[in-house]
Amino acid sequence: MVGLNMGAQEIVPGIHWTGVNDYTNDLFEGIWPIPHGVSINSYVVKGDKIALIDLVKAGGGGSSENLIDQLGSIGIKMKDIDYLVINHLEPDHTGFLNHIRELCPNAEILSSEKGVPLVEAFYGMKEGVRAVKDGEKLDLGNGKQLAFYYAPNVHWPETMVTYEESSGVLFPCDAFGSFGAFKGYIFDDQITPEDHEFFERETLRYYANIVATFSNSVIKAIEKLGALDIKVIAPSHGLIWRENPGEIIKRYQRYASYMSEEAEPEITVIWGTMYGNTETIMRAVLRGIAQEGIPVKIHKVPETDASWVLASAWQSAGLVIAMPTYEYNIFPPMDYILNLMKLKHYWHKKVLRIGSFGWVGGAQKHFNNRIERMNWECIGPLEYQGAPTAEDLALAEKKGRELAMAVKKIPSKR
Repeated sequence: MVGLNMGAQEIVPGIHWTGVNDYTNDLFEGIWPIPHGVSINSYVVKGDKIALIDLVKAGGGGSSENLIDQLGSIGIKMKDIDYLVINHLEPDHTGFLNHIRELCPNAEILSSEKGVPLVEAFYGMKEGVRAVKDGEKLDLGNGKQLAFYYAPNVHWPETMVTYEESSGVLFPCDAFGSFGAFKGYIFDDQITPEDHEFFERETLRYYANIVATFSNSVIKAIEKLGALDIKVIAPSHGLIWRENPGEIIKRYQRYASYMSEEAEPEITVIWGTMYGNTETIMRAVLRGIAQEGIPVKIHKVPETDASWVLASAWQSAGLVIAMPTYEYNIFPPMDYILNLMKLKHYWHKKVLRIGSFGWVGGAQKHFNNRIERMNWECIGPLEYQGAPTAEDLALAEKKGRELAMAVKKIPSKR
């Protein structure tokens, strides 16, 4: 279901939020659960001419109809729109494009040079579509001027951001975004401390799930935009930052740094078991970690969805991978997690891998292949046949403490 009860919201004079709260049961990108929903933010900038910046998905409980009603509430009819600015072509931001083109056939579609071919590929449109150059400006009149800056691979190659110069409002599309639907507010200065904590968790999960692979590009984009006088950050998912836009920039800088540097001094334990033997030795490892007082987050797979596992692991400098051998190979639910970590560049971790096997091992060989070129500093492995012995449990506790001591030396960036 999509929430229909939020009208257009003024950000600054002449600029309004127009978007939806999406409470769909669908998985975001077909992969990631969003039990708390997600906002899909669109924006309208009104000078003498009118620009609609990013769109919403088509249908889905009234998302597109809501946008039309919101524009109407501030006196804008669809035929009045002069420009459709498409920062990013992913369909959650452009799914309404075919319909909106019918409603405002004279509006010019503006995208990056790499975005224009995607407009044709997704929606079959060639006429009335123009590529703007990196740094190009568009005067809307009445003091409103848009500037366009390419931000490739944040997180698609065609991504750009739009900046309204007179107000200092940055529209970065998926950059600086978050999971989580609005609760009747849209601004960072309207929410409780508890909701700030909620959105911080959902921002990390969003980053780890959606953006992590492209962390180097995030850093480059932040450096590129550093010269702009940014007073408001208005992303396409999540809070609009008008009181403290620097906070969300700092968070993204910190998250991006976890790929190339050691992350926070904490340990994420990811474990799966068939008959309980791996769990037994995992508990011994936890006893060792506890002796050093290091924060620990524990996720069992496949019971815990990969979305939350990845969020925790991205932030943690230390990992415990606890799994049995399964048919000469990696326990399949853990293999899925490891493949996602490799895809999304979970580099520079301190890792202890433990696990049991029955008639023969084999998981460690495949584990080594999975983590090749990830620059993991491995402590272990610790494998044993059948049930762990007293000696195995003592060694596991020692290895857990050894991992914790290595992680303890890492300074926090928070």
